[in-house]
Parts: sequence; structure tokens; C-alpha cells
Amino acid sequence: MLSSSLVVLWSGLIFGADYAEHPMVEPFVQEMVQESKFDEQLLRTWISDASRKSSILDAISRPAEKTKEWFEYKELFITEKRIAAGKEFLEANAEAFARAEKTYGVPKEIIAAIIGVETFYGRQTGGYRVLDALTTLAFDYPQRPIFWRELKSFFLMAREEGLDPLVLKGSYAGAMGLGQFIPSSYRSFAVDFDGDGKKDIWEDPADAIGSVANYFKQHGWKTGEPVIEQVTLHDPLIDQQANDNLEPTLMLSDWYKLGVDIPKNLPEQKAAFFRYQREDGVDYYLGLNNFYTITRYNHSRLYAMAVYQLSQALK
Repeated sequence: MLSSSLVVLWSGLIFGADYAEHPMVEPFVQEMVQESKFDEQLLRTWISDASRKSSILDAISRPAEKTKEWFEYKELFITEKRIAAGKEFLEANAEAFARAEKTYGVPKEIIAAIIGVETFYGRQTGGYRVLDALTTLAFDYPQRPIFWRELKSFFLMAREEGLDPLVLKGSYAGAMGLGQFIPSSYRSFAVDFDGDGKKDIWEDPADAIGSVANYFKQHGWKTGEPVIEQVTLHDPLIDQQANDNLEPTLMLSDWYKLGVDIPKNLPEQKAAFFRYQREDGVDYYLGLNNFYTITRYNHSRLYAMAVYQLSQALK
């Protein structure tokens, strides 16, 4: 990687559409060549075709998960229109959902809710070229080195799957298809669920459904276990510890000692403690293992709750 001083120097310039002369391209290309024996000229050709998008840099600086309260965020996803479309999507792809549920142990409503929140069941998969998104973020958004790695994964994905990186479309962050997989997730978790020889998460609902279910299974989803439970408090001071961790870290008995009333139907297990803001107050919840699994898809308690509540509405 380049020194921070060089990154700062270059970030003050106005770039054209051509990334061929960007100072971060050379070390990137050399890493790809050395680590993956990638064709150097092909890489340079692809990168030269990329365009810097200021709108991408603007969008990534203000994600909804960091700018909205729960009652505002909820209104984006828990709508009659999205619920109705989800039920239609479940019906239209009933065989794939049933098989995914049987194969991976993930409820069909959870799978559908992920796709519903991410892309409105494939209607809003993103209008940016993934190449432009990841190149812009890898080279001109140095606060997030993950995008350097994702650009690598994108080119490796293209080579492995025989895909044209110049035409693939996705979100401003480089997420692709009905389930919005970033390239590293595609390489690790996408599946050819209908057996046609392709892992097509862009146009093939069966592959997207199987891929989301596989992602959840690989990230620890436990079949038949609860997801999240609403609770009350017997010590209001525990409110100060809400939202500290997404991962369950304390046992239910520990949360009780700290001030959380535990539902009698829950067996002893680890949980995380969350506060969700209503317009007229707050609600408290204990997030269990499966709730944490949802946050592995998007590291946000707001996102995970939207997925869960949409899934319940789709039942």
C-alpha cells in the first residue's frame, strides 16, 4: 500500500475517468500479479476502463444505518408494498425456497426478507458498474482498506467464473445481485442452486436464494432456535449498556442480574442487549445467536431487526 502522505497528496487532485495513471494502481497490480499470478496487461486494461464516481464517495459517507433512528429506518422496509411483493416472490419461487430450507435449515421467510431488504426482491439491484464502484473506493477512499481487498476479489471472481468485469452492475459499495453479495462473499458462499453450471445471483432467483441460505448456514444459523426477544427492565440503569455489542457476550442469567427481565420460555444462552427508539419511547430486546447471524450480513442492529420483522410479516 502507498504511504499516507502520497494518498493525501493524490486525494487532493481531480481525476479523470481513466485510472491508468493513479499512483495506487501500480502496487495493486503488482500485488495481484505476485499473489494470484494475474495477467498484468489484462488488469491494466480493466482498470483503465474504470471511472471515478463522486456520487459513490458521497453515498458511502451517509449510510442509513448510521443516520436514522429505528422508527425512521423501519419505515423504509416494513411496508405493505414490500410485504405483498415478498409473498409473491415466495410463491413464485416456492420450490427453490423449500429446497433451500431443507438443505441449509434457514427459514424461507428469512431468506426472502434478506432479498426484500437488499433489493426489493431483485427490482433494485444497483445501477453502478461494480468496476467503477470498487475502483473508486479502493483507490480514492483510503479509510476503508476492505475495498482494496474486494477489488482483488472482484477480478479473481471474474477470472474464476468467466465473467466480464466491465459490464457487471451493483450497488455503490460493489454489492451484486438479488442478495447483494460483495465479491469475497460471492467467491465463498455463492452456489449453483439449480445445477445449470453457473452461480448466477444477478438473474437467477434460485441461485440467489440458495446463496443467501448458504451464507446464513456458514455464519452459524441454528435451525429452529429463536432470533430475538422483547424484554422489560427491572433496573433502568442497564439501559446504558444497550447497543454495546452485536455479538452475544453475556448469559441470560447475567443480563438478569444486571437488570433485564428474562422471558421464561428462553433456555440459558448468550445474548446481546439492544435498545430501539420509537417515536414515543423505547423498546428493549435480547438478540440471540440467530439475530447475530443476521448481523453478519450487514453489521447493523437496525438492518437485522428490519430483516427479522419483515420475515415475520411474510409468514
